[in-house]
Amino acid sequence: MLLRSLLIFFLILNSCTNKEDAGYKPNDLLDPYKSYREGLKAFEDNAYFLANKKFSEAELNFENPDLAAKSAIMSSFALYGINFYEEAEENLSRYLKTYPADKHVLYAHYLLAIIYFEQISDEKKDLGPLLKADNKINFFLKNFPMSEYAIDLRFKKDLIQNQLSAKELYIAKYYISVQKWIPAINRLKRILEKYDKTIFVEEALHRLVELHYHIGLEEEAKKYASILGYNYNSSEWFQQSYKILNKNYEIREIGRPEKDSSLFDKIIELIK
Repeated sequence: MLLRSLLIFFLILNSCTNKEDAGYKPNDLLDPYKSYREGLKAFEDNAYFLANKKFSEAELNFENPDLAAKSAIMSSFALYGINFYEEAEENLSRYLKTYPADKHVLYAHYLLAIIYFEQISDEKKDLGPLLKADNKINFFLKNFPMSEYAIDLRFKKDLIQNQLSAKELYIAKYYISVQKWIPAINRLKRILEKYDKTIFVEEALHRLVELHYHIGLEEEAKKYASILGYNYNSSEWFQQSYKILNKNYEIREIGRPEKDSSLFDKIIELIK
């Protein structure tokens, strides 16, 4: 919805382009204003391929840099509309180099972040788009923290962090499957260090309990079990870890200490 609103904004903004612009000099071969209007019409009709062609024509023939910049970024939106991600990225990169002072660079950076984000696949696939999306979102949040688009990108950053964490877990499980314990442990520790707010922390802690116990480092296993129990003592991962370290495990004993009756008596007295 946010991106759709952005596109509508551009349509309204750019519809104000007119021939009274003082910097315009007529071209006998091609009228850039006509090309631009045709590009807008095609864009409104979702004919994005034609829109890109017309906006590109307009950019090449506008002598006014502001109008050329508008054409360039609208051409990028048209390419994005038909999922020509690579071409849109190239166009936006060229726009940012050619028109660095243009007042719409914020939208170019936002669209680049969205393009990278939409190319993210699952944790079994290439890590490249994940890292590019994360870097671009970090750039945007650093440079435009108060923008309304920052809210959307903060949400997407959380999703990316979960995906990066899932990637680390996937690789750790591969190492476990081939009995390479140390690389597996290192990958799991990275989840705790870099992605401690993601949904995969609980499983990572459990796998660390499992691995350390398996290789005979019981004290290390207990350490990670304690962290898991302190933070997630009602989770299924804690229960599985508890079973590893406590062979007579019962679900009702999820590791919580017995109630201190004297302490409860004091609290009750205070409440009364």
